[in-house]
Amino acid sequence: MPDALHSFAQLTPDFVQDALSDLGLMGDGRLTPLNSYENRVYLAHLEPGTPLAEPHPAVVLKFYRPGRWSRAQIEEEHAFAAELAADEVPMVAPLAIDGRTLHEFGGFWFSVSPRRGGRSPELDDGEALEWIGRFIARLHQVGARQPFAHRPAVDVASYGQDSRNWLLAQGALPLEVERAWADLCQEAINLVASTALSTPTNAQKHPKSEGVSSLRLHADCHPGNILWTPTDRPGGGPHFVDLDDCRTGPAVQDLWMLLPGERAERQRALGALLDGYEQMREFDRRELALIEPLRTLRLIHYSAWLARRWDDPAFPAAFPGFGTPDYWRGQIDMLHEQIEAMQEPPLVA
Repeated sequence: MPDALHSFAQLTPDFVQDALSDLGLMGDGRLTPLNSYENRVYLAHLEPGTPLAEPHPAVVLKFYRPGRWSRAQIEEEHAFAAELAADEVPMVAPLAIDGRTLHEFGGFWFSVSPRRGGRSPELDDGEALEWIGRFIARLHQVGARQPFAHRPAVDVASYGQDSRNWLLAQGALPLEVERAWADLCQEAINLVASTALSTPTNAQKHPKSEGVSSLRLHADCHPGNILWTPTDRPGGGPHFVDLDDCRTGPAVQDLWMLLPGERAERQRALGALLDGYEQMREFDRRELALIEPLRTLRLIHYSAWLARRWDDPAFPAAFPGFGTPDYWRGQIDMLHEQIEAMQEPPLVA
């Protein structure tokens, strides 16, 4: 595998077309980069008559970031996607070509998937949220059948403590804000561990959540990873387009990122999501105490993710304010808010 540093520069249009033809597929020359920071994704149109061109005149090639996932972890992602598709859960799964969904060309692992369009769902629409709730519950029904063998978990160690320690070890923060952020971040991580993922310090505010079940999740279930197609068409409604971050964790991990900002709005949206979810699968109400701790862990993990990727030229261009003292002061403010939020009573539904 190539070195991850700047390795995506090798992915010229000719390289991508050659990867297609290595699978016996002939592109017609039209190639469109699609929005993706972690990997590189391209829409390619196929020549009429080439294999797969009927019923897939256009396909999506996904080149995985070198060194991020092992082959076993990527293949487990693909197997989960195929399992969901076989159970008729709307999921764009990689195509099997010559019996394989994961291919190698020029040192890169890549997959080929059908093109499936759509728009972001209307999260202020109660009926749409209810539908999405049913959709996520169906994914969880499949996810609960067996555990991942190779994919990691959403947990305090990997999302919180490891991220904090790495940022400090790398000197990623300006000195004038480093100590304030480091101390507050550790306070937040300790609170996550004590109030949500272990025995809570305040049983009234945070119902005991140890013993909450973990299952295979999408784990990055934000609105950008759900596409909506018109409901008056066959197969209309929501579908997932990316399982790249699938992990093990509590079911609520796939719900909380769909909740809007203000508490009253979050309460309303949560009620609609769970109305749909519980038509298909039981939801453990103890998991509601995990929403703010999980939000806190993602906040910390996100900063570490940006810092780890900063040598990729796409990241400074897309996130020009990252790493400045003002950025980290903003993170300090958000950590203060999250510490307060974690000590409030959780949402109810």
